[in-house]
Amino acid sequence: MAKITKVEMRMIDLAPKVQRVDAIQSFVSQETPIVTVTDSDGAVGTGYSYTIGTGGPSVMALLEHTLAPALLGKDPERIDGIWRDLLFRTHATSVGAITSLALAAIDTALWDLRCRKHGLPLWKAAGGARESIPLYSTEGGWLHLETGALVDDALAMQAQGFKGSKIKIGREHISEDATRLAAVRAAVGDGYEIFADGNQGFSLSEAIRRAQVLEANGVGWFEEPLQADDVSAHVELSRRTCVPIAVGESMYSLSQFKDYLQAGAASVVQVDVARIGGITPWLKTAHLAEAFNVMVCPHFLMELHLSLVCAIPNAKWLEYIPQLDTVTREQMRIENGFAVPSDEPGLGIAWDWDAIEAQELFRKSVTTD
Repeated sequence: MAKITKVEMRMIDLAPKVQRVDAIQSFVSQETPIVTVTDSDGAVGTGYSYTIGTGGPSVMALLEHTLAPALLGKDPERIDGIWRDLLFRTHATSVGAITSLALAAIDTALWDLRCRKHGLPLWKAAGGARESIPLYSTEGGWLHLETGALVDDALAMQAQGFKGSKIKIGREHISEDATRLAAVRAAVGDGYEIFADGNQGFSLSEAIRRAQVLEANGVGWFEEPLQADDVSAHVELSRRTCVPIAVGESMYSLSQFKDYLQAGAASVVQVDVARIGGITPWLKTAHLAEAFNVMVCPHFLMELHLSLVCAIPNAKWLEYIPQLDTVTREQMRIENGFAVPSDEPGLGIAWDWDAIEAQELFRKSVTTD
């Protein structure tokens, strides 16, 4: 039986290609922890997570001092057992973003190692429900962009075969959001999906007002309209609008999703593999949503989420926001607006290690030697 003999930790900072502004923040970097696990058979798996701009050094400190040393000597096939052991080891800092992001970097590395050893791509190893998934684009819908730019981007993505676009909302007055959404709808027609994202920027009363604008423009979902920990407000909003309510990118445990689903507070689950703590809890959340007949449309990390949404039966969309273009040898495969997962064993990500090493801000390793 193979044992984990080495854990290598890196962090790079990936600058987005475009300015990204939403209702509560603007960010110009993505601190990206990368973990590589090696076992006694010489098998290697690589995983990662991310932060938006800050917090990366805290994630790396938790990995270096607490989590990585605890992996040494463990059977890498016991992925669920390892995940639970590490969660308990950090029980004083769970549930929360720093711990989840650190766990995710390890958990995705273990899944990569397992898939490589068994010669399977992740999308098949985790379920193999579908061979492709439609894309919607967020990259051209940021809040700071003027209406004409939103229209131009949506038309460009539609011409490439994309099936939808997401528009950030939360301008100072409701009329501004209405004008922007109406212009995009008029340009793309009724057959193209438009989604709206409030990034937790509204009070309940204002979210109810803005939902009326979304209804008038045939918007496919209202994403993060309220503070993510306010379940009862999401219940009330769901009762006051026919627009599906989408939540999940700011949740960090299976139990939080359970509370939303039981309360009828979410019509779309946007579970993020990094923020939930890895592939292991991501799959449990996706299957929980399936039991409630709720679709899964994950947040960000398209290069990793591609395999996961193709593994499960209740996924409908993949969000297009490129993250790894500058540190991978191959880009995500897109055919007429559909993303197609790789058949190579592992996560389906072809890392460019020369590019990664050129951008390293941190590098440490622990071994059994």
